[in-house]
Amino acid sequence: MSRRNWVRLDNASNIFLAARTDVDPKVFRLGAEMDEEVDAGLLQAALEEVYDRFPLYHAVLRRGVFWYYLQDSDLIPRVAPETEPSCSPLYQVDHRTLLFRVLHHEKRISLEVFHALSDGTGALWFLTELLAAYARRRASAPAHPAPRGPRPAPPLHTLTTDSFAHYFRRRRRPAEDPAHAREFTRDAAPAALTVAGAGPTADGPAGAAPAPPPATRRRGRVHRVRGTRTPDHRTRVLELTMPTAQVLALARTERVALTMYLTALFLESVRRAAGGAADRSRLVASVPVNLRQFFPSTSARNFFATTSVEHTFGDDETLDQPEEIARSLQQAFDAEAAPAALAQRLRGLQRVERSPFARIVPRPLKDVILGLVNRGNNRHLTVAVSNLGRVVLPEPADSQVRRLQFHVSAARPQFCAISHGEHLTVTFTSPFVETDHVREFARLLTARGVDVTVAAPRTTEAELAETEDEEVER
Repeated sequence: MSRRNWVRLDNASNIFLAARTDVDPKVFRLGAEMDEEVDAGLLQAALEEVYDRFPLYHAVLRRGVFWYYLQDSDLIPRVAPETEPSCSPLYQVDHRTLLFRVLHHEKRISLEVFHALSDGTGALWFLTELLAAYARRRASAPAHPAPRGPRPAPPLHTLTTDSFAHYFRRRRRPAEDPAHAREFTRDAAPAALTVAGAGPTADGPAGAAPAPPPATRRRGRVHRVRGTRTPDHRTRVLELTMPTAQVLALARTERVALTMYLTALFLESVRRAAGGAADRSRLVASVPVNLRQFFPSTSARNFFATTSVEHTFGDDETLDQPEEIARSLQQAFDAEAAPAALAQRLRGLQRVERSPFARIVPRPLKDVILGLVNRGNNRHLTVAVSNLGRVVLPEPADSQVRRLQFHVSAARPQFCAISHGEHLTVTFTSPFVETDHVREFARLLTARGVDVTVAAPRTTEAELAETEDEEVER
């Protein structure tokens, strides 16, 4: 019997095991709305093709005495119709199961991933290849002329690459030219994928941070959103779709990144929904940073850090306007997300992880410690945001996809943004049934001339009961 490849979890992944709960199983979803009903047979064939090019996605999660590790497997993934709530748990303790799933429902293709396996950028590479393979098969049918020309061979996304160890285990100089680093990353990434327009915040899901927020914090109470838990711990999902150009114009007018503009609207929405309870409190947003922009890597494993931005609403209404908040957030974020600052923080985490004490602490005790650290960090956060930016797919997939979607299971109110073609999709998730902050967010956008469409899957007990009544009537 051949010996299977294995690798320890990277610096960013360990905390997802300690921080996962029934409410937040640390699963995120990327999806595509196609222009026709999904053919499950073609999707399965496309999945098997792409699966061979992503050895990382063959991995199962195992537990050792001192650490978790990913181990290669011979499991074959199967596409399935979507029957469970979005972002349902993937990892099962001591079960050899794959850490991702591919689902379909009517015109929608969805990829769900356990965050310990990959981040949003790595998962987007996988979804891009999947959509490209599916679109080629669909285009080869008689009703669709097949595309011509050779396809560039994508790189293998291996099980072993750990970019945290490569860049931060020993002292290295950060990229002196971030623009050059971004160009290098785009050249090194799979040819099928182009991501742009999100600025230095473009990355996968936020919520559990591989790097803690900066050590220095402002004083004052942090406002934390509270509400009624959803039934059976399902994630409350509300999806807003809007023209990318309209929102991008608003951000450019203020000379801020789209992520910071949306974050400013989010903080104002939470303040309005709180009905005065958030006044004179700090509202803090967790924001992931895609490290590949500054430290070139083609690894599909987790390679991001997390920082935070904040605003305190006071007596000066001028400073509390969303546009003014966005400029303030952008200035703070630029300082925290500078390559040198990120590198210094991550080298410190690597030193802690590789210390003799950390090596001899048994894994169960590490889980307890990391869980306590995560809960401590959560007390200093109000919301979380994540933006994967603008995605351009290879043809014929690009013309067959109407919209892309992106959201996560959530321990607190959060939004995830992604754009494709003319559409920007901002998906809000929350462990609570209340949606007042989403209503206020939509009102802020419409007041600024943005056309917003809202979609809300049924989540509450009353909504689910309505669904059951409709099925009985049929």
